[in-house]
Amino acid sequence: MKVTAVEAVPFAIPYRKPLRFASGEAHSADHVLVRVHTDEGLTGTAEAPPRPYTYGETQESIVAVIDKIFAPQLLGLSALEREAVHARLDRTVGNPAAKAAIDMALWDILGQAAGMPVSGLLGGYTDRMRVSHMVGFAPAAAMVDEAERIRDTYGVTTFKVKVGRHPYTEDVAACRALREALGPDVELYIDGNRGWTASESARALREMADLGLTFAEELCPADDVLGRRWLVAQCPVPFIADESATRPAEVTRELLGGSATAISIKTARTGFTASQRVLHTCEGLGVEVVMGNQIDGQIGTLCTVTFGAAHRGSSRFAGELSNFLDMTDDLLTEPLTIENGTLRIREGAGLAIDIDPDKLARYRQDR
Repeated sequence: MKVTAVEAVPFAIPYRKPLRFASGEAHSADHVLVRVHTDEGLTGTAEAPPRPYTYGETQESIVAVIDKIFAPQLLGLSALEREAVHARLDRTVGNPAAKAAIDMALWDILGQAAGMPVSGLLGGYTDRMRVSHMVGFAPAAAMVDEAERIRDTYGVTTFKVKVGRHPYTEDVAACRALREALGPDVELYIDGNRGWTASESARALREMADLGLTFAEELCPADDVLGRRWLVAQCPVPFIADESATRPAEVTRELLGGSATAISIKTARTGFTASQRVLHTCEGLGVEVVMGNQIDGQIGTLCTVTFGAAHRGSSRFAGELSNFLDMTDDLLTEPLTIENGTLRIREGAGLAIDIDPDKLARYRQDR
């Protein structure tokens, strides 16, 4: 199963409404479809979602680094030689989404060759995950309306609330409105995308102490080293490191340094191989993980649930698996469906990704 080609196809699908949060906003899914081809006719598929305001990657940079740097280095390697692949990818710093997509496409090939779902190869713990839905910036009444619609339509009972606005009291009021409308049985947690200072974060947490939050995520920048540690030390719930801990070494640094007490795993930036390393590190240190979302489309969401459901630790909490609902369309021939608040893995060999050629032709940006 030697690699004969690595294909990077840019595509763009509009969102139904802009997605807004403290570090930026997105109006369309300007992603890259990554396909790894082999000499035995097997093709692995994954999706790379660039997030320039978080990791510095753009759609154009992902296509360029794959076409000009990564693909030439991987030609002739076997899909089984994952360590050799990563050794070559790691010669180039950064570019997490591009590297992750290549890694997941290789796992897709391995699953197809073995005739097994990738989730089974990774661990096979369960066949589904509970779904968490992200509620972005909007007036409090609109945020409540969205959460109620998602709950009533899809049975979702866990919500990640984007915070980090100024004044911080606007977000406190929105979280209070959500708790009052949704009741005590719904899980709420907050994500600041580094939008507040440590002192603003501390005040907000005190004012939300009666809301029963499950987690707090990236409320202030990790680069504010002493302020972040001061905040985490007094945080009443697990404090999740997300974009501040994108690699196994960063995870270890943030946890041992007192800058986080939980970790978000995103397959869109660490693929399956490095995500397992992050998960096992967290298990060894006794900290909890959640499966995060990089505003993935259905391909990326399928990869997230594939990994999350494969392991006991990553399936314990609801995964962020519903952002694709904000897209006007997608590339899969068979769309994902959320039922009773859960999303199932696909049972076919590999990742069971089947791309609709007509949709790809409609949305690709290179022709």
